[in-house]
Amino acid sequence: MTSQMLEAEGRVVIITGASRGIGAAIARQLHDDGYSLSLGARDPDVCLSALGTFDETRVMAARFDAEEPESASAWVKATLDRFGRIDVLVNNAGILRMVTFEEDGEADLDALWAVNVKAPYRMIRLCLPHLRQAGHGRIINIASTDAKRYRDETVSIGYAMTKHALLALNHAARFAGWEDGVRATALCPGAVDTDLIAGIPGVTPGPNRIPTETIARTVSFLLTLPDMASVAEMPMNTRLESTI
Repeated sequence: MTSQMLEAEGRVVIITGASRGIGAAIARQLHDDGYSLSLGARDPDVCLSALGTFDETRVMAARFDAEEPESASAWVKATLDRFGRIDVLVNNAGILRMVTFEEDGEADLDALWAVNVKAPYRMIRLCLPHLRQAGHGRIINIASTDAKRYRDETVSIGYAMTKHALLALNHAARFAGWEDGVRATALCPGAVDTDLIAGIPGVTPGPNRIPTETIARTVSFLLTLPDMASVAEMPMNTRLESTI
């Protein structure tokens, strides 16, 4: 167990949903920090375009569809073939669909579960052996303040359910990898300024939303922490609430 802050050089980060929004911002920040990146999205070329100017020796992109298990296993294999290791997994890909008690939302709930829970579970399962081998493996799960509570009727029940499940998954990952130096953090932001929440009733107004760059710099900081400075959960709220 190291007490030293961790450096970026030589570490390989795999990021889901890296083509836009939070994922693209994290990719840009970690590239600038000096990490090697494996970026996953339905259209890999969009990932590279969103990254802008980059060091081709430290970046690859592959097709990843959260609803297609085989794309995850193929991507992890391609990452290992290219870089030989995986040090960090960032589970960022997610969707938001409104699910209420008033309407039949079973199809939307299934989609939410597939993307927000099953895909991160699958990626952790595939990457965990390699994160253990890395010695100081790290997992960042992009959750939400909706993982910490149910706020009011404007919140999608399905979204809150799946983000609560992602939080549980995060803690399971912490226990699974602890003895091998793996640390997992559930980053739980409030409204982030992305297209995901456009038009959602009750959401924090645009000027008060968290910039994607703030999330990216927070991830950057978390990845430098030594093993004995584990952060299990990190809420970042945009509004005043009594519990978070």
